[in-house]
Amino acid sequence: QVQLVESGGGLVQAGGSLRLTCAASGTIFRINVMGWYRQAPGNQRDLVATITRTGSTNYGDSMQGRFTISRDNAKNTVYLQMNSLKPEDTAVYYCNAVDVFTADNYWGQGTQVTVSS
Repeated sequence: QVQLVESGGGLVQAGGSLRLTCAASGTIFRINVMGWYRQAPGNQRDLVATITRTGSTNYGDSMQGRFTISRDNAKNTVYLQMNSLKPEDTAVYYCNAVDVFTADNYWGQGTQVTVSS
């Protein structure tokens, strides 16, 4: 089992920045890809960004250029730096990890990001 704990969400004005952190624990050796997804009320959960253990990244539409995902394997932690935030970025942001052996998805509890106009 893998446990994911997010932190760093909050309220910020449009144009501002936030940094989200996700700390993983448990059977970390089973994890290669980690990432962030977000879900606004009434919407589906969308990809924000993913990163592999070797640092390969993938971003959702409209994320690249404003959002940067990074990872510290020694600390079992993944980060999401969000700049130039817009009101439409308001959502609950979830950390995700994928079991490389079973393809099971692990999710954190989510952290609320609210961007005011």
